Amino acid sequence: MRVSIITVCYNRKETIEQSIQSVLGQDYPQIEYIVVDGASTDGTTEIIEKYSDKISQYISEPDQGMYDAINKGLAMATGDVVGLMHSDDEFYDRSVVSKIVEAFKKSPNSDAIYGDGVYVSNDDEQKLIRNRIGGAYDFNKIKSGWLPLHPTVYIKKSIIEKYGYYNLDFTIASDTEFLLRYLFKHKINISYLHHYVVKMRMGGMSTSYKRAFEVLREDYRIYKYHGLSAFKTVFLKKSMALLQYIRK
Repeated sequence: MRVSIITVCYNRKETIEQSIQSVLGQDYPQIEYIVVDGASTDGTTEIIEKYSDKISQYISEPDQGMYDAINKGLAMATGDVVGLMHSDDEFYDRSVVSKIVEAFKKSPNSDAIYGDGVYVSNDDEQKLIRNRIGGAYDFNKIKSGWLPLHPTVYIKKSIIEKYGYYNLDFTIASDTEFLLRYLFKHKINISYLHHYVVKMRMGGMSTSYKRAFEVLREDYRIYKYHGLSAFKTVFLKKSMALLQYIRK
């Protein structure tokens, strides 16, 4: 089974190398690594080019934002399964992709696999901020605001081609629309891998406190778009998120 992993970035010279090394350091051999850069100007491209012999496909050109860049990566992907590695994040350990592939083999009817993740401090990756346990899948939980953590989700390429790419009408939370479309509208078969998949830095586009209101507003539009009780679902979703923060 070939696994395509897509990293999109724009001016991420502080974190991009760690993300690249995290992918290249996986112990699973059949990885197609795709990097889509939005024409960075801060030295990011120079860092990426250091690994050009190990990156399967790489482009650097202007885009219409993160989700447009992801869509470019999806169009390039040739793997059986596709997942994302954001430029601020890294795999939890070296065996993550191997475990994802094992999960697909154990559940051959699954269209997708998801796992757990942790959010860490932007300044100190050893400092845990939020623990995101996916838990066993239950369709009814979606109506209460639950969705799997987006970077832990790996989907068969054939399913992505069937149900479509990211909706560019949503600029900051299109991942929510993407997951709702797949899970709520099309009811794909998805299985839970009880293992940490990613470490995510706080302060990315969807976790930035400065953009919290924008996320709320776009989430509301997305849930309404899919025919759910938008206010109630968004409220429950954010309430669940608050409970995931680690209190010391």
